Amino acid sequence: MNEFKLKNRPTFPKRAVVTSGMPYGNKNLHCGHISTFIHSDFYARFLRDRLGKDNVIYVCGTDCYGSPILEGYRKLVEKGEFFGTIVDYVKKNHEAQEEVLKKYDISLDLFGASAFGEAKPYHDKTSEWIFNKLLASGKLEVLSTLQFFDKAKNTFLNGRQVVGKCPFEGCASEHAYADECDQGHQYMPEELLDPVSTLSGQTPELREIENYYLDLGAYTELLKEWIADLEEHTPTRKYVIKEIKEFLKKPEIYIKNEFKEKFLALKDMPKYELIEEKNKPSFTIIFEKLSLREKACEILTSNEIRYRTGKTLVPFRLTGNIEWGVKVPDTAKIKNLTFWVWPESLWAPISFTKTYLQDSGDLWKNWWCSADAKVYQFIGEDNIYFYGPAQSGIWLATQGKNPLAIVPDGELKFTQIVANKHTLFLGRKASSSSETPPPMAEDLLKYYTPEQIRAHMLGANVGNNNVPFSPKPLNPNASPEEADPVLKEGSLFTNVLNRAVRSVFYVLGENYNWTIPAGEPSQSVKEEGENLILDCERLTYDQKIHVVMNKLDGYIRNINKHFVKLSKECAWNTLEANQGIVDVLYMIRVATLLSHPILPRGTEMIADYLNVDKEKFFSWDYCFENLAYFYNNESAHKIKELLPRVDFFKKHPSQLCVE
Repeated sequence: MNEFKLKNRPTFPKRAVVTSGMPYGNKNLHCGHISTFIHSDFYARFLRDRLGKDNVIYVCGTDCYGSPILEGYRKLVEKGEFFGTIVDYVKKNHEAQEEVLKKYDISLDLFGASAFGEAKPYHDKTSEWIFNKLLASGKLEVLSTLQFFDKAKNTFLNGRQVVGKCPFEGCASEHAYADECDQGHQYMPEELLDPVSTLSGQTPELREIENYYLDLGAYTELLKEWIADLEEHTPTRKYVIKEIKEFLKKPEIYIKNEFKEKFLALKDMPKYELIEEKNKPSFTIIFEKLSLREKACEILTSNEIRYRTGKTLVPFRLTGNIEWGVKVPDTAKIKNLTFWVWPESLWAPISFTKTYLQDSGDLWKNWWCSADAKVYQFIGEDNIYFYGPAQSGIWLATQGKNPLAIVPDGELKFTQIVANKHTLFLGRKASSSSETPPPMAEDLLKYYTPEQIRAHMLGANVGNNNVPFSPKPLNPNASPEEADPVLKEGSLFTNVLNRAVRSVFYVLGENYNWTIPAGEPSQSVKEEGENLILDCERLTYDQKIHVVMNKLDGYIRNINKHFVKLSKECAWNTLEANQGIVDVLYMIRVATLLSHPILPRGTEMIADYLNVDKEKFFSWDYCFENLAYFYNNESAHKIKELLPRVDFFKKHPSQLCVE
């Protein structure tokens, strides 16, 4: 075993919560959703093996509230395609989501719902607790802001009832809503370009309305400390850190060079710093405070100078006025509000943790507030702003008026963000609003087994790059001769490992009466396995799951090479053959342990046939033990008899027909 690797093993928490971004309750899951769940499930399963199953909680749920759901429900009722209540509508979608997750072996301890069922009272209480904490911080303020109003329909419009173009510099999104675009950019409603009401198709007007906002800018310096800590002490992906840093910059405005002369002639602009860069079509003006930028925007607009704003920490809206939402406690200042869906979805995993624990007290704090616990949040890259500076700002505000540290003992700990980039179905982002809608997760099971999809998604480097997803049966441009790219990673198991395990088991049946020969693995084989275990542990800690898959690919193919060489060169029931079988079985043991979070069904089936205690077999407390350790002191350990044509890793029936 490599002593350096052994001494420098990564440090995992004693307890962990794993959670994924919540799917909206207006649809079932598509391939992009299931990819994120597969990655979070891999990590939850790994941590259960690594820390012990009682030390890991894996929770998520349906995001039941928000304008996308309200709008989707309204349209269906209007068309006469749905006749129940909005709760019925969301519940129907929640149950469909939960069913799909089960089919993909997503091992959630709880898949809850924020608006109904056993999680609702916990979520309502958690929301009230968070609000009161924020109110006590002194950083929660009532702001009179502008909201779109449709005169033709005589109603205020919620976020998804207004569409336009994102005002952010460099953002090409034309799926922008009242105060955020589909790329996650936040802005004020008055900044939205070319707004149109989805109710009437007319241009809405802006009217004043009061809501609670959290002053995120008050926590800029503490958030910078947090980012520095992420860079130095965590495996947070570089683009996540870069994205968050952009929001911690001073307020900026970008103006095209063609307006420069007109801009410089303005007399009443607040104090700014002007930055010009060669070969750029625009120049930048930077302000010390957000209020100065807002004043500058008013001046630029009144002088008909087109501009775009840069990322910075703007006041984070906490509440809204749509009826479908979690009720906000009434105060002397303002009443009859509901929480905006984004903030309440950020603390929903706390509510789900409480629900799982059936905790009406403070037991949940052992998981969310303890120094020896950690929360791993798996999300898509579009949501970095919300789970980064927005959530962390809320967490800081719950500490009181003057938080002094980013991770004080007993307070909410910042989550470990694990952001994945986009899954590109036939070259396009997997999004329900895409021109080429992605395949639904349920429909993929018509062509692939869950484990084949799991292997493919985990083998893709979606943690660092947008990755193509081109299932051959759904690709009209695929030629009959080309291989299906979705089967590449799964074939390592359905073909290579499956063949290796079956072959050695059949030899044990035909020549050893289903009994494993006595003996220890060769030193070289043992060292190779131990080093692979240490490598994969480090890679998993660093969230490089695709590299784990690559390492396993080489190792599993080597198992077959060992066995083929053994079967050609040795007669069975000789000392040399017996040693070879022990070596191959040890390699199978290592491959099975490391593949357990990837393909739980097949690996657990191997453990069953090896006739060992599965809980001990997959526990990392015994990861360096030889296979004989699990035999319960039996000198002649028997495996279960394997009948012909039994597969540990199965292919989809449609693939068998092709063969």
